[in-house]
Amino acid sequence: MPINYEEAMAMKNLGQKYSYADREAMLYAYGIGMGADPLNEQELAFVNEATATPRPLKVMPTFATVAAWGAWPGRLDINRVTLVDGECDLTLHQPLPAAADIIADSSVAGIYDKGKDKGAVIRFQTVLKNTSGDALATLVTSNFARGDGGFGGPSGGQPAPHQIPARTPDKIIDIPTRADQALIYRLCGDRNPLHSDPEFAKRAGFSRPILHGLCTYGITCRGVLQTYADYDPTTIKRHAARYSAPLYPGETITLEMWKDGNVISFEAKVKERAVTVIKNGMTVLG
Repeated sequence: MPINYEEAMAMKNLGQKYSYADREAMLYAYGIGMGADPLNEQELAFVNEATATPRPLKVMPTFATVAAWGAWPGRLDINRVTLVDGECDLTLHQPLPAAADIIADSSVAGIYDKGKDKGAVIRFQTVLKNTSGDALATLVTSNFARGDGGFGGPSGGQPAPHQIPARTPDKIIDIPTRADQALIYRLCGDRNPLHSDPEFAKRAGFSRPILHGLCTYGITCRGVLQTYADYDPTTIKRHAARYSAPLYPGETITLEMWKDGNVISFEAKVKERAVTVIKNGMTVLG
């Protein structure tokens, strides 16, 4: 059935209860590649709590994308085989604790009809709060439903993407991914077989399972964190990006970054195939 625009826009789910411990925070950091070098103390601070000299465990800002995995305003009648991530815009209101009971309020923020055979863009908003009701993070994500366009909804009105500077990047770093990275990252919540089952991936039009868009998104935050924030997660106030092409586990991400004051612009490319997988990236430091 086609998307019912009015019903979908009215969907919301408030007061969803979740909890996580340091295990989930460390698994997420490991899932985006931290700890590959077992002697890198700066990255070990995100994946290892068992230290000779006690220190607080650091939490990746983008852990907020999985801390309340499954928080959803309701179920839309869409073709999930052709569903892919579109973008993610995370605002941090305060640093995430290493363990917490949290509340998630989810709603539909917008639906845009690209036309029959062109798909639809669906935007969701989730606000994470502590048990006192204080906001921890606001997460706005979009999905591109490739098989669900032509339902009669509005085609315009999407927020304009962040513009990347025209000059040469100020910094460029390479970040390798593991061949089994999607199998690790899926343990953080997203069990979509598109990222783990070769047959399912082929049915969806890919040669093999692709890496989760949110994993690539987290890796770009990791790159900004190590380059411009000295691995201090409390300096990240916002991290936003659009997905432009799939990344296959095992490929190398080339992250290009531009610094203008407290704003870091970035794009991510894949060396092996000369394609851009993340566009219009922006991190705000504080």
